[in-house]
Amino acid sequence: MILTMPHPVIDYGRCEGKAVCVEVCPYKVFELRQLSSAEVGPLSLVGRLRRALHGGRQAVAVRAADCHACGLCVAECPEGAIRLQHD
Repeated sequence: MILTMPHPVIDYGRCEGKAVCVEVCPYKVFELRQLSSAEVGPLSLVGRLRRALHGGRQAVAVRAADCHACGLCVAECPEGAIRLQHD
């Protein structure tokens, strides 16, 4: 069995785009940006409203492969929208 490093997964329905993960990540894994239509599609009504209230910008793990699983993003996310997951 090959063990893989966990990578960050963001719950877009909970993310409010406060950029705490961007600030705390020493490996520059996250950016704030507009979600694509494919990323917005599965959001619940509450998730869509939350997204609209915060200017439509949300955290995205654009360099997830650079994650070292330190857990700072998970610990500091005020919405609890990030978890580390093994594939």
